[in-house]
Amino acid sequence: MKRILIILSVIVLITASCSETSSKNNSLITVNLGPEPKTMDPTLNSINVVSSYILHAFEGLTKIDSNNNVQSGMAESWDISEDGKVYTFHLRTNALWSDGKPVTADDFEYSWKRAVDPNTAAEYSYMMEIVKNAEEINAGIISYTNLSAKSIDDYTFQVELVNPTAYFLEFIASTGVFVPVRKDIIEQYGDSWTLSPETYICNGPYKMKERIIDEKIVFDINTNYYAKDEQIADEINFVLMSDPNTAIAGIRGGNIHFSALEPPSAEIETLKNDGYIAANNAIGTYYIELNITNKAFEDKRVRQALSLAIDRNYIVKNVTKGGQVPAGAFVPTEVRGLRTTFRNENKEYIDVDNYEANVQKAKKLMADAGYPNGNNYPVIELKVSPGIYVLVGEAIQQMWKENLNVSVYLVQEEFPITLQFLIEKDYQMARMGWTGDYNDPMTML
Repeated sequence: MKRILIILSVIVLITASCSETSSKNNSLITVNLGPEPKTMDPTLNSINVVSSYILHAFEGLTKIDSNNNVQSGMAESWDISEDGKVYTFHLRTNALWSDGKPVTADDFEYSWKRAVDPNTAAEYSYMMEIVKNAEEINAGIISYTNLSAKSIDDYTFQVELVNPTAYFLEFIASTGVFVPVRKDIIEQYGDSWTLSPETYICNGPYKMKERIIDEKIVFDINTNYYAKDEQIADEINFVLMSDPNTAIAGIRGGNIHFSALEPPSAEIETLKNDGYIAANNAIGTYYIELNITNKAFEDKRVRQALSLAIDRNYIVKNVTKGGQVPAGAFVPTEVRGLRTTFRNENKEYIDVDNYEANVQKAKKLMADAGYPNGNNYPVIELKVSPGIYVLVGEAIQQMWKENLNVSVYLVQEEFPITLQFLIEKDYQMARMGWTGDYNDPMTML
């Protein structure tokens, strides 16, 4: 799917309880990351927040510590060839699955090749294209069995990259397609393997203890994990809900310690004053995704006009109100570059502080495309998720109407539903977001 981006803002807002109940001495942490996840299969997942479940239950060759440094994970050490393209990972011999079986290099070879197997239909299969032959596999030119990731012996796994890649060790620590999954479990239980504690066999610090669909997912410590004594919480109760007001009530009542749902903008100032807002240093960008196979968006002048007619400063100051940064380009301001940050070293697409000039240019572009003052341009549909995204959608709806005389119909639906429409290309526009997996411009580009 080709994606055209209309960039809005960066930085995710989260809420957190500052009460004593969330201290490190607590054996139970209750967390709300949103509604029922579409899938908890590491290979199939493509939603950032669901990665939080997966990276508690699974561990790749490397992992990231609390200071964002790469540490050894399932691989105790590794060697890198002189040309920077071949990595040989030496797996720890004390690594076990939650059912007690050893984690081996064969598990990694199976998992990585499963990710590029066209029969798997993994949305993130393109993430593997950093590995030699993956791009050709995804293009259907050669078989997935030719991926240059192989088991040398039980505890040696070798990977050959297309090019030397400075962020490779960080990349494989934070992206779900690179963790191992069990071939025997998946072949026996199929897609249902993730739905119960008995079949959700994992190799990370936590394992599934209980799962009630649309209600909760409970994790407790995986006693077979090599560093089980280093875990802070004995149990994590993930409560499943999509209403931020319910989450706020739970936080204020002490029943929820952390929620990743963005609170209503009207509540943000009060929540800040009461000590319930915690800044999130994730790097990411919100944008509107356009289906350019739709006639309404075939002309790039129309796409550019729609983007220019969005007042990003107004949105972050008056709608989201969570400290987001207006995005003049897709790579967020925090991402590092060669010497300082990538944004400092590269120009922006849009001058967010020159909105009046942007609108005038947008009007001219629409006229040049054959739609002066929006004449003959069709009503377009924008899919938005509940909560703050509805307010953002309404603001954009008004901007496009006032500035371009373009009418927009908002469709409110849960994000997993929208995501399926996107996969099937059965949409016109949808609100989207991308959070970086590692601190390099390529995480966005």
